[in-house]
Amino acid sequence: MNRSIGVGLIAVVVLGACSSNDESGYLERPVEELYNEAVNQVDAEEFAEAANTFLEVERQHPYSIWATKAQLMSAFSYYSDGQYDDAILAADRFIKLHPGNRDIAYAYYLRAISYYEQITDVGRDQRTTELAEQSLNDVVRRFPDSHYAGDARLKIDLTRDHLAGKEMEIGRYYHRRENYLAAINRYRTVIKDFQTTTHVPEALHRLSEAYAAMGIEPEARSNAAVLGHNFPGSNWYIDSYELVEGKAIQDLDGDGKPDPVEDKGFFSRIWPF
Repeated sequence: MNRSIGVGLIAVVVLGACSSNDESGYLERPVEELYNEAVNQVDAEEFAEAANTFLEVERQHPYSIWATKAQLMSAFSYYSDGQYDDAILAADRFIKLHPGNRDIAYAYYLRAISYYEQITDVGRDQRTTELAEQSLNDVVRRFPDSHYAGDARLKIDLTRDHLAGKEMEIGRYYHRRENYLAAINRYRTVIKDFQTTTHVPEALHRLSEAYAAMGIEPEARSNAAVLGHNFPGSNWYIDSYELVEGKAIQDLDGDGKPDPVEDKGFFSRIWPF
């Protein structure tokens, strides 16, 4: 997914390795030999082996410049191998030990996308999703002008949409069980805290449904009106219009506005119009 970024980092490092002969030969293997072996393993997509070899660079040559680079590349190798928890630990270690390093932005980004790749479906606990959002925000806040920030912003939007989806799932659960107040609280959270997500139109419609079921017509109409004003072309608006007006409607002329067809609906069974 982001392998090209990591490979680009490798390419810069390898060129430097070819010109470096400063390490003494008393260690088990020369640092250039170890580092280039790890690079070759990355090229061969042998990421688990590469991670171990990069760690060996650090173990055998702890005070070399290549040890610092190998720390970050071990994190990249873990990420590429799908070992996201190990990638996060390695990236966190790099951030802690080398906060002023020129590649620190990549370390923050690598940590963030390692959380992001672990986001589960909305039916499960969303702690990892929250950590992904926090880490992606770290990238944008700390390195707004970096080329990692743009991708982080996109992933933040997707992450927030996922969190909103979780709130909607819980709201629907309460709704089906006629626990309307609990459902309303969840829908309002989506509208208040996740305004830019794709779930807002449905949240407004579900609010209308919940208030209608409780017999609170003004709130039902109010939320349907907000939905119609902000999302006039949404199918959720069509559903809300039918609900509050007691009419089956279609958009026969294609103008994005409802055309009444026949009386029906939930409200018409509660209040006469």
